[in-house]
Formats: sequence, structure tokens, C-alpha cells
Amino acid sequence: MTKAKRLFLSGGIFILALIIFIWRPTILIYGIQRAGLYAAVALPMALVLGIVHIVNLAHGELLMVGAYLTYFVSVTFGLDPLIALLPVAVVMFLLGMVIYKLTIKHTLKAPELNQLILTFGLAMVLGQSVNLIATSQPRTLTVDYVSTSLSIGELTFGVYDFIFPATALIILGGLLFFLRKTRVGKAAQAVGQNPRGAEIVGIDVDKIYLIIFSLSTALVSIMGSLYLTKQSIFPLVGGPFTMKSFALVAMAGIGSLPGVLIASLVLGVSETFLLSFKGYGGWSNIVFFAFIIGVILIRSHKGKQI
Repeated sequence: MTKAKRLFLSGGIFILALIIFIWRPTILIYGIQRAGLYAAVALPMALVLGIVHIVNLAHGELLMVGAYLTYFVSVTFGLDPLIALLPVAVVMFLLGMVIYKLTIKHTLKAPELNQLILTFGLAMVLGQSVNLIATSQPRTLTVDYVSTSLSIGELTFGVYDFIFPATALIILGGLLFFLRKTRVGKAAQAVGQNPRGAEIVGIDVDKIYLIIFSLSTALVSIMGSLYLTKQSIFPLVGGPFTMKSFALVAMAGIGSLPGVLIASLVLGVSETFLLSFKGYGGWSNIVFFAFIIGVILIRSHKGKQI
């Protein structure tokens, strides 16, 4: 996308957001909060897809596992979930290493269908394992600060959910700094662009893949921990996040981390817009399908023109 197109798109989004804010400000507020959750979950998938070049269909299940680990750590040791997420992230990073070594590593050169079947099977194993250990009973953690609200004139809204867009911005900034300023990050970019060339110049491609996949696992587990503070969790809670994350990465374009943020904003506000109308809330669940179909059709049309 050219600079002129980016400016035009940004200007259009700003004007639309201003109109929505004037008309019904809660749509924009809650839309941004929802978008933050989607973006923070999708960014780790975008990282793996852009560098390791694999679609991880177990992405949402890793979020679910992180949420369950946070729940049990919090209940067992009496820790606040915002504190418990730190040791859980470390454990999930190690779990990511194990998963990569035992499964992902052996299919990187295999056909893409094999990779999809593998990660789909991994998702089933994780989901059923948690179901056997923790049962299908929903689990909830109650924390007082989640209900914090703010009133501005006649407008009242919850403020805790702004933790999601704040986390998304932190993850995005951290990943961009990691990829552009650190030695390992620069090596990861080189591997993502040309694995064979990176290997020729001495970069340990397998080690980079291991680090990136494990980092992605840790990041998505953090979002599982934060999700736990707001919603009940159960073994199938991660599936929709896998689908929506994939849709957002497809909308943004592979390798475009900032693009995920914009795509998430569009999706989050669109869903909130539909939810604001009585009787039409159910349509919000298929918004992301409509977006991904539209993106595929537009890109296919552009490809034919070229």
C-alpha cells in the first residue's frame, strides 16, 4: 500500500470514527476495547505466520491453556491474575519450545496441508486434555477492579477493558522494537524474507523458528490471562479467537503487524455497531467472515488486473 493510500485510508477511518463518536460514543468506546482484545491475540499469530510461515490452528487453544494455568495458579497461591500471568507466560514459553521441537519442526518443509492438519490435531489434543483434567465446567475469577467505570456527563462506560488496546499497543511496540533493533529480531526478519539465504550467511534458522514460535505462545497466553479477568473460560473458548486472528492477519496482509491493529479496529467497531441494535446482535458473529471474503475477492481481482 502506497503512502497516499495509507493516508487516505487513515483519514477515512478517522472521519468515520468521529461521526460514530458524535452519534453514539459508546459504540466507538466499546469497539476500541473489543478491537484491542482481537489485535493483542492476532499479533502473535501474525508474527509466526510472517516468519515461520505456518498457520497455527492451535493458536486459540494456547490462549485457552494460558487462561486455565492462570486460573489454577491464582486459586492455588492466592495471586492476582495480573501477577500470575508472568510465571504462566514463562511456562507457556517453555511449552511452546516443547511443541515446536516435537511437532512443528518436523513439518516446516512439508506441504501446507500437512501443517494445517498437524496444528488442527494439536488444537484437538490441547482442548481435550484440558477437558479431561479440568472438565467442561466454566471457570471464573472475580476481581473487583474489573467493574471500574467512568462517567463523563451523561455518558458512563467501563474503563478496565482499555487494558486490551493498551496491551495490544505494548505488544506491537515491543515486537517492532524486537524485530528492528535487536540482533535476534533482525535475524528473524531475514529468515522470514529468505530462509535459505539466511542459512547461507550463518543464521541458525531452526533456532530463530524456535524463539519466534515460543515467543508467540507466551504472548497469546498473556492475553488468555487477561481474558480470564473478564470472561468465564471453558475448553472450547479458544476456537473463535483462532478464526478471527487468521481473518485479521489475512485482512492486514502477511507480515504487516501495524495492519493487524487497523483491521482489528474495523472488526471491533463493526461488531459493536451491530450489537448496539436489538435483534441484530447475532449478525456480529459473522462480520469477520464477510471481511475476509471481501479481502480475498478484492485481492483476487487485483491479481487478475496485474
